[in-house]
Amino acid sequence: MAEAVEIAPGVRCYPGYLDSAGQAALRDEIGAILAAAPPFVPSMPGTGRPFSVRMSNCGPLGWISDENGYRYQSTHPETGAPWPAMPGRLLALWAALALGAPPPEACLINLYGAAARMGLHQDRDEAELSAPVVSLSLGDTALFRVGGVTRGGPTRSFRLASGDAMILRGPGRLAFHGIDRVYAGSSTLLAEGGRINLTMRRVTKG
Repeated sequence: MAEAVEIAPGVRCYPGYLDSAGQAALRDEIGAILAAAPPFVPSMPGTGRPFSVRMSNCGPLGWISDENGYRYQSTHPETGAPWPAMPGRLLALWAALALGAPPPEACLINLYGAAARMGLHQDRDEAELSAPVVSLSLGDTALFRVGGVTRGGPTRSFRLASGDAMILRGPGRLAFHGIDRVYAGSSTLLAEGGRINLTMRRVTKG
């Protein structure tokens, strides 16, 4: 694993955190989760405009977005089934990077095609904002943009490759961030191409 890179206060990247064998094993675990909790297309509150990413979740809670708002719930919005359990590899990642924070309750699975994007946003739908956000990238490289805690401030961009981990904590926990583009064909991990981002969060007060 490469040394951590401090991108901004509280925003740290761990290039190559997961080696190729670990990436392949986690890819297969996520594939099984998606078979049980099929990806769906979220929509923006109010307008109903669809996201460009598809998503699913694992863990006790899952994040969803639709015309009624952003929220967490314990069941899949289409099947009504409970979310599958979080893989042990992700729990180990959280334990290694979250430094004593209470266990994660949700892992959002975002599926990016070549044209998918994610606008600048804050992760602030959780009651427990003192716990960090920990994420892992699989598949094609993405251009990640991060700013400060207010919209419209200066931002920095850098590439997240397959196996890279990231943490937003402390002063970076509410940093605005997003994905500007996906570099199609930059990884062979996913047979169909694209990118998977796995984002773990503690939701309730620990």
